[in-house]
Amino acid sequence: MASDKCGASRSVMKMALISSLALFTNGAWSGSSNYCQGQSESSAATQDRLMQVAAVVKAELNHSGHSMAIVSRSGLALQRFDQRYSHAGVSLKSSPGIPWSVRQLYYACGEKRPRIFDQGMSGFVMGGLDPSEGYVSIVLLPPAASEALERTALDEQQALRLLGATYSANAYAFSQRYQNCNQWLAELMATAWGALTPVDDPRGTAQAWLRDQDFAPHSFNLGWGPVAWMAGLLPWLHTDDHPPQNIVDAQFQVSMPSSIEAFVHNYLPDATRIELCYTPQHIVVHRGWEAIAPGCKPGTDDTVAALVFDTPP
Repeated sequence: MASDKCGASRSVMKMALISSLALFTNGAWSGSSNYCQGQSESSAATQDRLMQVAAVVKAELNHSGHSMAIVSRSGLALQRFDQRYSHAGVSLKSSPGIPWSVRQLYYACGEKRPRIFDQGMSGFVMGGLDPSEGYVSIVLLPPAASEALERTALDEQQALRLLGATYSANAYAFSQRYQNCNQWLAELMATAWGALTPVDDPRGTAQAWLRDQDFAPHSFNLGWGPVAWMAGLLPWLHTDDHPPQNIVDAQFQVSMPSSIEAFVHNYLPDATRIELCYTPQHIVVHRGWEAIAPGCKPGTDDTVAALVFDTPP
């Protein structure tokens, strides 16, 4: 079992720590350097709530009539960088394990290397790090694109060919030196939709296809040149794969769920999206590409369901 399934949310936390150091304020981020120590144990009420959220997500997937979806979950304190979601993967109804498990890249702390991991939806939702408020996004694809991505994701040899040898939470989107979880998914999409045949350079070929299709990674603008240099001193963050001018400009161009979803929306206009959020009291289900309002505030057309507890939360 991995102690952290992706690390993208932690990467943002680490970058937030760096920015906070630059501003001489780091109180809110003091724990972000403990990357591989795992999460603290959740209370029974919190686990119950997140299990209910996962059940609603699976119900939406079952009712969709699709056999796969691109799914994303929120991380912690991403609003600082205008990012609600940190980690994305492919949810597969015909997963070799539990139906609707999420096939994803994770960083195996003990082995100090990235791996491909199938995680049940409950575990995926519980990885959001903030039990008081969280978000899950489901993107459903048109039939041809869905079938191609499902076939490629279930091809274990193909999935592993696209797995980078070295993990970096802030991996540059167009370099093969490192890889993060969202970059693996972007390259999997490219391989599937570009009908790319196995070659000696599968990652490079996938990245070239993404460039040709105008894939745009998210730009983390840290706002102060030495901050990017400081990032190179922290574990799981690297700068030697980023273009020199980006380092000078304190800018990291990283594949994130937002960039993946924006690409899908443009490349596949018929794709649809369902967003869910939760608080300690309720779950909101929203349909459409617009985002749910911050604070998990439902819109007029959204569905709201109360959370039910056997014991008081």
